[in-house]
Amino acid sequence: MNERRTLARPASLVSLLLLATVFPTVTVGREGRFKLADLYPQKKVAQLILPREQWHPWPTWSERQAWEQLPQEVREDLLANGEEYLGYDWPTLPATLFLEFARNGNRSRYEREHFGRRRALTDLVIAECVEGKGRFLDDIVNGIWAICEESFWGVPAHVGAQKAGSGLPDDDEPIVALFVAETSESLAWTSYLLGEQLDKVSPLVRPRIALEIDRRVLTPCLERDDFGWMGFRGGRVNNWNPWCNSNWLASALLIEADEDRRVAAVAKIARSLDHFFDAYEDDGGCDEGPGYWGRAGASLFDCLDLFHSASNGAIDVYDQSLVKEIGRYIYRVHIAGRYFVNFADASARVGIPHSLVYRYGRRIGDDRLAAFGAHAFVESGGLASAFEGGGSYSMGRYLPEIFGVTEVAAAEARLPLVRDVWLDGIQVMTARDRAGSTAGLYIAAKGGHNAESHNHNDVGNFIVYLNGRPMIIDIGVETYSRKTFSSRRYEIWTMQSAYHSLPTIDGVMQVPGRQFAARDVEYAMDDQYAQLKLDIAGAYPREANLESWQRTIRLDRGEAVTLTDGYVLTKPAGEMTLSLMTPCFVEVERPGSLRLWDSPISSPGPAPRLPAARIRYDEGKLLATTEVIEVEDGRLRSVWPEKITRILLKTHKPPVKDTWTVKIESVRP
Repeated sequence: MNERRTLARPASLVSLLLLATVFPTVTVGREGRFKLADLYPQKKVAQLILPREQWHPWPTWSERQAWEQLPQEVREDLLANGEEYLGYDWPTLPATLFLEFARNGNRSRYEREHFGRRRALTDLVIAECVEGKGRFLDDIVNGIWAICEESFWGVPAHVGAQKAGSGLPDDDEPIVALFVAETSESLAWTSYLLGEQLDKVSPLVRPRIALEIDRRVLTPCLERDDFGWMGFRGGRVNNWNPWCNSNWLASALLIEADEDRRVAAVAKIARSLDHFFDAYEDDGGCDEGPGYWGRAGASLFDCLDLFHSASNGAIDVYDQSLVKEIGRYIYRVHIAGRYFVNFADASARVGIPHSLVYRYGRRIGDDRLAAFGAHAFVESGGLASAFEGGGSYSMGRYLPEIFGVTEVAAAEARLPLVRDVWLDGIQVMTARDRAGSTAGLYIAAKGGHNAESHNHNDVGNFIVYLNGRPMIIDIGVETYSRKTFSSRRYEIWTMQSAYHSLPTIDGVMQVPGRQFAARDVEYAMDDQYAQLKLDIAGAYPREANLESWQRTIRLDRGEAVTLTDGYVLTKPAGEMTLSLMTPCFVEVERPGSLRLWDSPISSPGPAPRLPAARIRYDEGKLLATTEVIEVEDGRLRSVWPEKITRILLKTHKPPVKDTWTVKIESVRP
């Protein structure tokens, strides 16, 4: 049976922005772990950090040779990006546009203009540094002045941290949120790079930058400890911590004129980052997913790189095991191409910061991580087109990408394609048929609990890829809206266990909470197989009437993926349903067998252009139906086709104790 559903279209948002707040749980320091604050207390920081006048991280506008020696194709792209904004009409940000989030939950219209301003400024500043003729200066100053005139440097979804709550920002209470800090960093680098060139337009420009950075970021961060991302008041921090800290750190190092305050800021940032380390297990796994690693582990590297640079290499923790494992996570969850394991709110397709990944690998001595970054650079177009379209993130990341481009271009570029991964802390496994190849089957599965950062109710969920193509998927998350990070989060279908590879018992799904977790988790692998065994009954509420649900997800290399579910009910159920999500066209071949065609649902064609899979199931116990879901959300459409299929394997009036199996295998030519 095919049942068609259309899901409502939520508000759109600039793609790939990681704007979420956490759902905190209490965390404590890890025994035996290194502490930045212990290794580098404030007194030692004062001895190691270079004075502001002596710290020279990147060439400025006046150092013409460095800019003129960039590869010609890079210079041309950077100039072209800036020329797009000559005579730019800086977007207005009226109060009513800001209020849309509080009024109707829309966060995209304001953000489009907000981020448009910042992208324009980055491209103009870099173009002026490349050309060095003053052609872009007036537009740059217009941008600086427009941004300095903003009442709030953040976005409407984040202003609710102020005592006045959501609505318009309260100018009497500066709130340091993600894009407040990132704007500060951007302006700090602008002041550093252009220096006296800005004075030629007006001697008041640089003092205005310093004034606004101080009152909006430097002083609030130094004097307050109650911003949740800092971690000083308890709660489990996430990507906000290193993201905000990296931007605060750059701002303090570049702008703070008082050396005592500058040192105090660096030391406080080190103490705050310790809370980020405390939130991680020893395996370095990011429970927010690979898309968020770009502003979690990668932003940690931003911080460590600034520490290292501003101390002339004296502050160095790259030999610490946890620092290494956090970096390696990103290639351990890589599937093929731009596909990554995407549990929680992460997208299945991720663009990684290639220069940063390469440098992270070099710093920790991991050739695979460095080669992974170099490969991503090649995939982005290499020297010929890597900078086309302009800078879409912070200027602090753009500069090492620009000046490191020749080294990355010359580096070995290859994909690690690790065969087996077990992240025991976050309980995520991945496995492929053989190392170094995307051919054949790939699986990822998870245990964990339902209070993870950016949580979905997905304990026991799994995905399957074949020859680098998605077969059974985790659809990810729709465009963020006010509802996403509210008490109504789990009303959103993408968050619910019924839209993951999980069972539903008489309509009862998994529920959120730290106590709703996997039990008796066991991982095993050898050259022939890899598997995860766990009891997922604990992720369901009492109403599910589950005594146990023993699930085994197994890859027999070169053969098939087999799901074995054995359950025990405390009372009879009317119906149980196993859901499987797929972007493939689904053909019911016969009872007990479904075929997945690797082509869009709307046009399967006479034969797939790529290999397809077959799902075999116990036809005596399960009945297969399908439900076609129209994908209208912009964020989901950037990853998946316009239609996806939800396979429903149902059993009516099942026995109180039973076992079934589902096998996913390649269709032999």
